[in-house]
Amino acid sequence: MAHVKEFSVEEKLTSLLTLQKIESKLDELHILKGELPMEVADLEDEIQGLHARQLRIEEEINGVTDFIEQRKNAIKEAEALVKKYEKQSSNVKNNREFEAINKEIEMQQLEVKLAEKHIKDATDDIAEKAVNLDKAKKNIGAKEGALATKKSELEKIIVANEKEEKHFNKLAAEARQHVDGRLLASYEKIRKSYRNGLAVVPVERDACGGCFNAIPPQKQSEIKQHKKIMICENCGRILVDEDLNTAVAVK
Repeated sequence: MAHVKEFSVEEKLTSLLTLQKIESKLDELHILKGELPMEVADLEDEIQGLHARQLRIEEEINGVTDFIEQRKNAIKEAEALVKKYEKQSSNVKNNREFEAINKEIEMQQLEVKLAEKHIKDATDDIAEKAVNLDKAKKNIGAKEGALATKKSELEKIIVANEKEEKHFNKLAAEARQHVDGRLLASYEKIRKSYRNGLAVVPVERDACGGCFNAIPPQKQSEIKQHKKIMICENCGRILVDEDLNTAVAVK
């Protein structure tokens, strides 16, 4: 049966502290990007929404244009009927027929007037939609310009730090392999709880390096002995002494 080496508490803390310092370096590189990744994503979503709005307005304009054509055809049909009825009126045999034809003529003339009103209203609607479409296009242009600028800024930062980021990602992957499994799980849970990502902190000036809560002398003494994993009672971070913190360096 293979012998599994049992690591001391000091070795476990050293491995974990090494990982923390490597990932803190990565955090610093991510901070350099600032809010740019989020701003780029937000602008892309906004532009997508504006394109959808532009398409919707264009479809509405096409729909109104089709309606205008239908009304124009209705006018042509009504005017043709008026001519037809006027021609028939010269051949009527009695007043009853004459009145019936006149009534049909009046109805078709009303149909023409109604269609003309519809066309006017629809034309006004198209003019209003055209203004909105122009605004949407200009808005898209402005947002796309802003997006190009943000992407360019982000790309420059990524390129400038790409080599360094790859280096620390590789170191982090290697460091994780040397960290105790249960300790790594606790570390990751604590790390996610804080925006600065600090799960392992040194005792500095008799206080926790994470929350700055005072650490009693007796507990500081225990931390220096490296006999067990010590946790800050206030913030839950893993504590190491200043000497160990200084001894672990990441290049």
